[in-house]
Amino acid sequence: MASFVDAILGMPPLLAYALVFALVFAEDAIFVGFVIPGETAAVLGGVIASQGKADIWLMAPLVVLAAVVGDTVGYEIGKHLGPRLLGFRVFDRHRKKLEDAQAFLRKRGGWAVFLGRFVAFFRAMMPALAGASQMRYPRFVAFNALGGVTWGVGFTLLGFVAGASYDAVAKAAGRDIAAIVGVIAVIAFIVWRVRRGRAERRNERDYRRPHEGQADA
Repeated sequence: MASFVDAILGMPPLLAYALVFALVFAEDAIFVGFVIPGETAAVLGGVIASQGKADIWLMAPLVVLAAVVGDTVGYEIGKHLGPRLLGFRVFDRHRKKLEDAQAFLRKRGGWAVFLGRFVAFFRAMMPALAGASQMRYPRFVAFNALGGVTWGVGFTLLGFVAGASYDAVAKAAGRDIAAIVGVIAVIAFIVWRVRRGRAERRNERDYRRPHEGQADA
């Protein structure tokens, strides 16, 4: 992942714009978010802009456009494939999360589309689930646009501010100290993700036990 990030940061501006757009779009349209989260691409787009290699006033709208269009494609896929999409074997390991997403969509409707934009798995699957549930397209578009603008601008600006802050720390305290601060932040993030993953696995086990008991009965 580090070499991948370095490659993006070293790209020519036009190629960087294209790749950031493609990654954000593909997360929602064809579920690439299982491999590379779109928020990572959005943040990197902001970092590239903070380095003067791209224009933040172009990068942010580009990320928003990719998010909104990608969600729309995901919606159409769900609408036309419906249950067949959810039956794909690639989703078997995520079955509990899919059930949670469907329950969330039934409970919150359009707001699930908006709020799902800020959760990695829901961001990748919610548009398709909304299409499969036959949510009215105008309602979907409204919440999709609201979520895309909020998420896209927010994460791109986060990357822009983070990149500018790194340069400021590096100039004031030296690159070594700035790198140490960055490493500590990465370690803290990894610890949080590991703990969150363990909690999710515990929840999945707790969910399976009563259902397995019912099956045996």
